[in-house]
Amino acid sequence: MTRNGFVSENVEKVCKQKYHFIGNFVNGFAIVKINGKYGFIDTNGNEITEIKYNDTWNFENGFARVNIYNNNGDVKYGFIDTNGNEITEIKYDDVYDFENGFARVCIDDKWGFIDESGKEITPIIYECVGNFECEIAWVMLNEKYGFINTKGEEITKIIYEDIAGITFKYGVIKVRLNGKWGFIDTTGKKITEFKYDYDDFWWYFRNGFSQQVCINNKWGLIDINGNEITPIKYDKVTYFKNGFAEGSLNNKWGLIDTSGKEITEIKYDRIFDFVNGFAIVRANNKFSFIDTTGKQITKIKYDGVYIFLNGFARVCIDNKWGFIDESGNEITPIIYDDVNNFENGFAGVKFNNKWGFIDETGKEITKFKYDHVYYFKDGFARVNIDGKLGLINTDGKEITEIKYDRIFDFVNGFAKVMLNNKYGFINESGKEIIPTILGSIENFVNGFAKVTFPGIIDANGRFLPIFIM
Repeated sequence: MTRNGFVSENVEKVCKQKYHFIGNFVNGFAIVKINGKYGFIDTNGNEITEIKYNDTWNFENGFARVNIYNNNGDVKYGFIDTNGNEITEIKYDDVYDFENGFARVCIDDKWGFIDESGKEITPIIYECVGNFECEIAWVMLNEKYGFINTKGEEITKIIYEDIAGITFKYGVIKVRLNGKWGFIDTTGKKITEFKYDYDDFWWYFRNGFSQQVCINNKWGLIDINGNEITPIKYDKVTYFKNGFAEGSLNNKWGLIDTSGKEITEIKYDRIFDFVNGFAIVRANNKFSFIDTTGKQITKIKYDGVYIFLNGFARVCIDNKWGFIDESGNEITPIIYDDVNNFENGFAGVKFNNKWGFIDETGKEITKFKYDHVYYFKDGFARVNIDGKLGLINTDGKEITEIKYDRIFDFVNGFAKVMLNNKYGFINESGKEIIPTILGSIENFVNGFAKVTFPGIIDANGRFLPIFIM
């Protein structure tokens, strides 16, 4: 009988015998029907209303819409509360559900508002009204727009030709007067002149700070107080992100800070977002980086680049790769077939189709002989030759043979290794303290590890048998 509430089997049985229709419980109540009339029951099966309405809707925000046909056959609407009380006369030609404490109601194609007590807070005179958002709603009269507060008071004259959006997000809204757009605040005070052309950008202040505005197809930015923080001169302009906006002239782009200052020349084909203090820039299909002061840290010469991670960025020229540091210095020659990011002080690099490692000075710490290499972790890195694995340390020294099928992370000074589906252990010197002869094995805890014999081993690899009595 119900999905969103629970009733006893006895109540359900009685209800099924009595009503011709029982809806699902929604927000604690179900619509029921007898002889073509509707009402509500609660989860105990009690009727909270007379079964008298021609139609009903589920409760939303504590109220339900209901309607009754009057003597003329016209449909009239009203609201009931969760006690079944009619909070309004059933007199409206149309109504909407309550939102943010108020409901829109209509008589003779005119609209107004009621509050949750059923009181009309405005006369029913408007051609159209919007929901309350930020405690303000727009209203239309004589095809003009204005705004009211939650007391029903008109906080602006109803004079505006259009509004952009429906809410005073961040305390301002864009409106049109005499064919031009401007901004007003929540008191109705004008914070800009009405001089801007229509735009299809965001109608509210992005990030609560800036708004793009347009005059004669030229663009600029204003702040939340209506001040123009840039000249209205750009062909395009973006909103602020991470403290910067982009301005475009003649299909080139530059960066603008929050004071409206251009911190770069308008010369780039594209500027990417700042990540870790740097932004990638592109001009004439070449790449470089700028820092947050707008300084270009290298020449625009690279065919490809990646973002800075752990203090270094991968860069490419003629399909060869290398690294630069955050000052723009090339710490390696641009000679490698491929490179990985630096992790824990080292990066894998590929040369003549083999892999090795370099440190943060660019020094090669291994020969280039591996088919693949992995990141350093806890002072060790896995390396691969012909599908077999071994370990090297931070000096580039191989501490194990390159022979294992799997090498697990070190835990408490030991790492599991697998060869031919058998397991063993190595210590941090690479020595096998347990040969790969076990079917399964767990990590060492407090100096001991469980194995499948059954039994346990100590950190010297000695088996300690378990006797079952």
